[in-house]
Amino acid sequence: MKILLSILTLVVMNTFVQAQSPIEEMVKDWERAKAYTKEYLDAMPADKYGYKPTPEIRSFAQQMLHLTDANYGFASAATGVPSPVGFGESEKSTDQSKENVTKLVMAGYDFVINSIKTMSPAQLNEVTTLFGRFEMSKGKALEKCFEHQTHHRGQTTIYLRLVGVTPPNEKLF
Repeated sequence: MKILLSILTLVVMNTFVQAQSPIEEMVKDWERAKAYTKEYLDAMPADKYGYKPTPEIRSFAQQMLHLTDANYGFASAATGVPSPVGFGESEKSTDQSKENVTKLVMAGYDFVINSIKTMSPAQLNEVTTLFGRFEMSKGKALEKCFEHQTHHRGQTTIYLRLVGVTPPNEKLF
């Protein structure tokens, strides 16, 4: 009986050790998104960062910098960590070179990841207000942030194809 109880205890303990908290899972997803976005940034030739499929839409660089501005805004509202970047500041950068855009975008992802790490799982259920008008849980705000960056990164798939570049393979896991 003692052996059976010991084995059961080890199985239960192992299950708890392997289970990730919602914060750990979220950080893992954001680290994957950061790596995936970096592949997009690397894939676009430096001389095509200003490329616009049509004159009235954002350039590749502007899409990535818009994604970054939103990452700061959403993450700051959701986590309570003050954003080091003013709203829209990244997209207005006069240096939209491959090197600078990559640096700014990666810093934005680092801000999101590090801000999420300051949270407890219970804080994901607390209420926040996005952009002064949308009330939701902090967890939902972070989901919206993830959705937004995925949307804009996805839009740049066409930019890559139009300049003759094969987009990076999907990173679901």
